[in-house]
Amino acid sequence: MIKITLPDGSIKSFEENTTAMEVAKSISEGFARNVISAKFNDTVIETSTPITTDGSLVLYTWNDDDGKKAFWHSSAHILAQAIENLYPNAKLWVGPAIENGFYYDIDLGEDTISDKDFKRIEDKMLEIARGKHEFSMREVSKLEALSYYKDKNNYKLDLIGNLEDGTITFCDHDTFTDLCRGGHIPNTGIVKAVKILSVAGAYWKGDENNKQLTRVYGISFPKQKELTEYLELLEEAKKRDHRKLGKELELFTFSQKVGQGLPLWLPKGAALRDRLENFLKKAQKKAGYEMVVTPHIGQKELYVTSGHYAKYGEDSFQPIKTPKEGEEFLLKPMNCPHHCEIYNSSQWSYKDLPKRFAEFGTVYRYEQSGELHGLTRVRGFTQDDAHIFCTPDQLDKEFKDVIDLVLYVFGSLGFENFTAQVSLRDPETPEKYIGSVENWEKAEQAIINAANDKGLDYVIETGEAAFYGPKLDFMVKDALGRQWQLGTIQVDYNLPERFELTYKGSDNELHRPVMIHRAPFGSMERFIAILLEHTGGNFPLWLMPDQVIVLSISEKYEKYAKKVLNVLENNEIRALIDNRNETMGKKIREAEMRKIPYMVIVGENEEQENKISVRQHGGEDLGMITVEGLTNIINEETKKSLKTF
Repeated sequence: MIKITLPDGSIKSFEENTTAMEVAKSISEGFARNVISAKFNDTVIETSTPITTDGSLVLYTWNDDDGKKAFWHSSAHILAQAIENLYPNAKLWVGPAIENGFYYDIDLGEDTISDKDFKRIEDKMLEIARGKHEFSMREVSKLEALSYYKDKNNYKLDLIGNLEDGTITFCDHDTFTDLCRGGHIPNTGIVKAVKILSVAGAYWKGDENNKQLTRVYGISFPKQKELTEYLELLEEAKKRDHRKLGKELELFTFSQKVGQGLPLWLPKGAALRDRLENFLKKAQKKAGYEMVVTPHIGQKELYVTSGHYAKYGEDSFQPIKTPKEGEEFLLKPMNCPHHCEIYNSSQWSYKDLPKRFAEFGTVYRYEQSGELHGLTRVRGFTQDDAHIFCTPDQLDKEFKDVIDLVLYVFGSLGFENFTAQVSLRDPETPEKYIGSVENWEKAEQAIINAANDKGLDYVIETGEAAFYGPKLDFMVKDALGRQWQLGTIQVDYNLPERFELTYKGSDNELHRPVMIHRAPFGSMERFIAILLEHTGGNFPLWLMPDQVIVLSISEKYEKYAKKVLNVLENNEIRALIDNRNETMGKKIREAEMRKIPYMVIVGENEEQENKISVRQHGGEDLGMITVEGLTNIINEETKKSLKTF
């Protein structure tokens, strides 16, 4: 007999070789019908895998993230079989589950796939799914694996070449076999609805020098209704696409001559950024931060010292060589090494700490062109960066104060739905990190203690830490239910050692400070993109590029319209005037398209009574009021949305 521990802590005894599905049936036949995946002792297994030892078992349904992962991974196998059936010369590479759905990278040879082919691929996938073919794993030797793919698929041969004998498995279903590590649903019949979403180019191994493969993206569901709802969500997401809204609202643009991934901020976008920066600067000033400015480049040696060159060198722009022999500079990939040198420019006592240096610093990473995406993935971006240098005794309070600052930012910008993620190092891959185990353990415990004390709803993710320290990341859900990582706080014992940072303690001895990295926005570019899509361009009133537009019914009332505009501007309300010789209907429609919160209409009646007619974005009519009445409405709405810090 073996003992199985379930997530609720209960322990049940079963005969050796019992499967995860049999354990599920022992709980409830109804529950078992919904189980699609399992983990045993933190290792993904098939629901049909015999269990031979004592251990912990977790059973997953479609409602669990791990259940969806297995569902979509299995769907990638079905997609691969459909492609092989429809395109006999196709050579498969890899096909993982992703956050929403799955993809498969394929060498199609002389063939191509376009949206005209999506329907027949979907039909073939559903035909395969209806066969209710079981997914079955089997171990194979390296020699068998190489023999199977010999003369058929050089991509799979390359993968197998990097695997150790005894660790190689194949997955079979129906007539299809694929090299696979496992983690599938019981059978293909659980997949009831599929959709091919798009095709794109993807370089083999992500290397621009290699052949470009075809990446086919898809998604699948256990019910047609869920697919329909997802596609409706996608349509709404298209309307909210920040690239589309950024163009309509005249916020930013890109230029091939300037370079891919390098956004150009237009006047309204620059003003929006400025308001966001001033909003955070005001809060930072209250919290005791000091603003600093650092250059866009630094000597290569600076980033060698920090460890960034070793970790990010491949993703950075190539070194800038100067006329001086051996002298090289880099476009800065991070602000923290510069801030360490600012700290090092003076001698500090424990009485001077903490020191809080903040900067809206622009950094550069050479992202591959295929990975660039609007403002969310760029090559030059500005971080709302700050680094706090404190004593170990001050760490807990400083970390909690940063949590308060992040929550203030979220509250003022309408991000109410979020969870926190404590991102720890993976002890199994120590080569990914710098610093001693002792320092890592101290830093990780500090974050967990602060998260507990602040009552945060958080999860722990092993392996998601930065290379120099653990993090507290904030995972925000937007209006469409999509999750984004926004805001991060990191504890770092390692850079102070690498830069030999010190302060004089009360014992007159030199000690190492602890360093906190934090960025509530993350990057200005990505934050604005997410905010655009979250709000659909209807920013909080205090942030809107234009808050009011004055519309005159005819040229006769232009003078009064300008008088109204002056009053609004004197009350620090961002307003503009539309006195074109166009119909009022057209002016209102265009103002609606530009998402201007308030439309002020002036004509004969308004001028005679020294009032204005006010219409809100969306169509609500506020009737005829005084200009002062509108300024009061705007001021009250601003106070309501801007939280107190």
